[in-house]
Amino acid sequence: MSVVATEDRDLVRVVRLNRPEALNAIDTTLRRTLIGALEAADQAPGIGAIVITGSGSRGFCSGQDLSETSRYTLDDIEAWLAANHAMYRAVRDLARPVVAAFNGVAAGAGFQIGLCCDLRVGYPEMKIGQPEIKAGLASIVGSQMMTSHVGFGHNVELSLLGDLITGQRAYEMGLLNRLVPQDEVLDTAVELAARLARLPSTAMRLTKERFRRLSQPGFDAALDAAVAAQKAAYESGEPQTAMRRFLASRRNPGSESGD
Repeated sequence: MSVVATEDRDLVRVVRLNRPEALNAIDTTLRRTLIGALEAADQAPGIGAIVITGSGSRGFCSGQDLSETSRYTLDDIEAWLAANHAMYRAVRDLARPVVAAFNGVAAGAGFQIGLCCDLRVGYPEMKIGQPEIKAGLASIVGSQMMTSHVGFGHNVELSLLGDLITGQRAYEMGLLNRLVPQDEVLDTAVELAARLARLPSTAMRLTKERFRRLSQPGFDAALDAAVAAQKAAYESGEPQTAMRRFLASRRNPGSESGD
């Protein structure tokens, strides 16, 4: 079974992270497969918009798979982050509009995938946020992405405390565009994507490009800063210790890390 599943709903391609046993946590295979699936969706004839969601009812994406990242050494950090950043670009650079359907927890890298989307749909009880610091990692890329959506004070609080907030609170802060009951999230996201798909495609692409250019300098700077920051974090040994402690306590390969 593929770690990324796709289905077409008229003009909309639904791209589904498909590791529900790990709350759709990001590992090397899922990351690579997701990038390929998004590139294919952006070029598919008859597809005008994309929805990204997760399998199951518990997780959109819980972040990096700590069973993988806890084994990394300092020598692995640049390659890991380069691959991770390519995943964010694959979402951010889509010519076609893309909507995140948060069917469950969206933490760390999962939260950041959602922030790379054009619009986000969630539900009041879901959990969402930026908990890298609890895994011993600096919050660099996610905090930069949040500057486009929330004020400085909220950004600092989410990044430094690392707490997950509810979908209701996220909607109030401006992180979610639509708030609906959990069982309506995917249908709402598909309907929203279909509306986008029916609009003139060239104007859509050009408008998306303009928004992207406005935030590109800060985004690129954050990617560069993340490499130095996470190298320093791994040199300290804090991420390895925090991740192994989490795995030992939860006995779960999913996690809450991000950059």
